[in-house]
Formats: sequence, structure tokens, C-alpha cells
Amino acid sequence: MTTLTTPPIAPHPSLTSTELAEFVQGARRRVELALGRFVPEPSDDPSADLPAQLSEAMRYSLLSGGKRLRPVLALMAAEACGGSLEDALPAACALEMIHTYSLVHDDLPAMDDDDLRRGRPTCHKAFDEATAVLAGDGLLTLAFEIVAKHTRPEVAARCVVALAEAAGPSGMVGGQMSDLQAEGRTDATVEALESIHRRKTGALLRAALRVGGLTAGASGDILQALDTYGHAVGLAFQIVDDLLDVEGDEAKLGKRARKDSDLGKWTYPGLLGIEGSKARARQLADEAVSALEPLGDRGARLRALAVDLLERDR
Repeated sequence: MTTLTTPPIAPHPSLTSTELAEFVQGARRRVELALGRFVPEPSDDPSADLPAQLSEAMRYSLLSGGKRLRPVLALMAAEACGGSLEDALPAACALEMIHTYSLVHDDLPAMDDDDLRRGRPTCHKAFDEATAVLAGDGLLTLAFEIVAKHTRPEVAARCVVALAEAAGPSGMVGGQMSDLQAEGRTDATVEALESIHRRKTGALLRAALRVGGLTAGASGDILQALDTYGHAVGLAFQIVDDLLDVEGDEAKLGKRARKDSDLGKWTYPGLLGIEGSKARARQLADEAVSALEPLGDRGARLRALAVDLLERDR
């Protein structure tokens, strides 16, 4: 582990933490309202196409709060590239649906066997395992339907490809498989761990930046800058997540703490120690900030968010 010898890069000085928080809060409100529209309320009509219990389980999991980091990143990227938040909103909501589906399935007894998510019983505890599987399936497929129907035709296909690559067997699903296979093994390396999390966590975060840029009509070099930023932020986010599993307050986290070590999972603190993990997260945040140089002042919110993620407590 290389110790940092240069001071961390700060976000653009004109952006205050209050201004960042206001943008994030407003973006979350937009996303929450749109998500509620995209998944209908349960219907009392037994002949309805969407069964009431399935609708209820999908909404239970999707509308239970959370950081909404992926859709917020998509909206920030769209704004930084001169695009419309409204144009990026369907793809942003699709990202949150894919993320939520992954959480519903990860919580199942066959995977991480968790009872608590965002301070509430997990979907399979609130309903049953079969309903949880179907709710996750429903959210995943609905995500692609929303992008295809509600994104401009000239960019919809490119957004679908970005989401499918990030969520599929070479992305999030593959990372989850590798994570499960690594449980209990003693041959962990930082390179192998970062390979897992580049796919399991980072791929969807990178896709958020990409679809935001695509809906704004960003050029190839800007899309590459966003991808580099997303790669670094994705790994930094996972390191902080691992640190919170060790040091975090379970009440704030809304889920069981120290579960990763109990399951024998590979983690950054387990390989680098607490201080080494914090230094690596700081280094990655600095790399993310540097990647946004082609965006100039328009990347101020993304820069500030990269730094802010290091301070999160849940």
C-alpha cells in the first residue's frame, strides 16, 4: 500500500456542501416521484395484469428509501454534460430498479441470508421467498422496458446496452458469483478483490455515469472521462462500505453490521487494515476528481460528491 504524499484534490471552490446537499435532495425527490409512477399501486381487480402481491412487493423494496446514489449520479452526469434532467430521469429510475432487484436477490437465504434492509424486514421476510424472487425479476425487466419506452430513440439502444453489460454476467451478476466463490478462501489479494468489486458494485455505478452522459449527447472523450470517474468512485464506495461493516452503527446502516466478516467474505479492511483502506479510498477519490478535468467547472457537483462519499456513515 502506497501512502499518499500529496494533499487531496478539493472540489471546485464555488460549490458548498449545502449546495451539493440541495441538489442531491432535489434529485432524490424527482427519482422517488418517478419510481412511484412507474410501478403502479396494487389493484383490487383480480384480473389485473400486475398481481396485487407482486406490485406490493416491488413497491415495498423499491420505495423504502436508500441513498439513490446511482440515479443521482446519472442526473449529475447529464447536467454536467449540458443535458436535461428530465431526459435522463427514465434511465436513472431504471438504474435504481436494477440495483433494488440485486438487493432483493442478494438478501435471499440462498445468497447472503439477510433479515434486515434499510431498517425494515427484507422482501422475503416481509412476503415470502417466491414473491421476493419474482419481485426482483419484475424490477429487472421493468427497468429495460422503461428505458426502451421513455428514452429518446436515438440513445435508448445505447443506454440498454450500457445497463445490460453492467448488470449481466460480465458485470454485477458475475461479480456476485465471484464474491460467493471467494467466501472462506485464504488466497485473497487486493487485485482479486478489486476485480470482484469492479463488477459487483462498480459496473452499475459506471453505467450510471454513462447513461447520464448518453442522454445528454456527450462526446466520446467526455464519456471516457465519466467512465474513469465512475471506476474510481465505484471502488472507493465499496471500500467505505467495507469500513462501515466493521466500524458502522447498525442503527444508521439499517442492516446487520459485521456480516461480511461473519460470512468469510474478502474485504478491504481484512486485506489492507482500517487505515490502509481509508488511504486507498482517499487515493481513489482523488483519481475520480482528476478524471473530470475535461468537464471543467461543469463537473463541480461530481467532484464534490466523490469527496463527500468518503464521509458517509451509512
